[in-house]
Amino acid sequence: MLPVTAPVDPRTSWALPAPGTMAPVADPEPLVTRVLAPNPSPMTLDGTNTHLVGEPGSGQAVVVDPGPDDPRHLAAVEAALAARDARVVAVLVTHHHGDHAEAALPWGRHFGAPVAAATPAVAGPGGRLLRAGERLQLAGTTLDVVPTPGHTADHLAFRLASGAVLVGDHVLGRGTSVVTHPEGDVLAYLESLRRVHDLGPSALYCGHGPELTTDPGAVLRFYLAHRAYREQQLLDALAAGARTVDELVAVVYADVPQAVRPAAAQSTRATLAKLVTEGRVEPDGDRVRVA
Repeated sequence: MLPVTAPVDPRTSWALPAPGTMAPVADPEPLVTRVLAPNPSPMTLDGTNTHLVGEPGSGQAVVVDPGPDDPRHLAAVEAALAARDARVVAVLVTHHHGDHAEAALPWGRHFGAPVAAATPAVAGPGGRLLRAGERLQLAGTTLDVVPTPGHTADHLAFRLASGAVLVGDHVLGRGTSVVTHPEGDVLAYLESLRRVHDLGPSALYCGHGPELTTDPGAVLRFYLAHRAYREQQLLDALAAGARTVDELVAVVYADVPQAVRPAAAQSTRATLAKLVTEGRVEPDGDRVRVA
């Protein structure tokens, strides 16, 4: 059995804002303004990050992940647009979860702008379906559509002309992302992490938590190592006699707050599905065992 050693998160040594102290509005680079939605929670961290993207002076902006349909958030986004002297020309959505997509169609109507996403359910009637590898020419700049399935099946990221990547829930500014079950897929998630890593991003602008600019590649390598670590922990727990998801979560996520245990259970189920696919564990009714 391989030793189970937790990988070191490189962000622990970075000067990131403490939880609950993120600025409500920030300009991480000239192309981007981040507006923090007022929906903090154990799962959304400080709240959902809505990003406005556009070439300065173009008079235009793209809204990426409008987030909750909240009048306070809309007012903050409109103030940020006014500061950029920009009007909205498109609304893009990384994936269908409500904390990212709820406001997409209402705001599309409000701004008179088309909505674009990976699925018709999010893009809505008359919306635009985005294709992997597509290059969008919008707001005086380019956004490359990067497929990043894993957290959800429909997840996308957007690479900016600056080299930064808007990663939605694929990578978080703090902690690690959940691979949802049954729609999430750990094998796809690992491949997506490698895909974003191979882009050599200059920064990661996350759907939740602070911007990651010091060494984005190190964060992506940590995410890959963290998944391998959790997988080995599950195998060790199974070898020690754990059989149900609840038993596995109690062992593997013993140091995780109770509020996020349901998310840990989802990632556990998704990892077990990977191990079943690989023939390393076998289902046994509502239980599992090492093959």
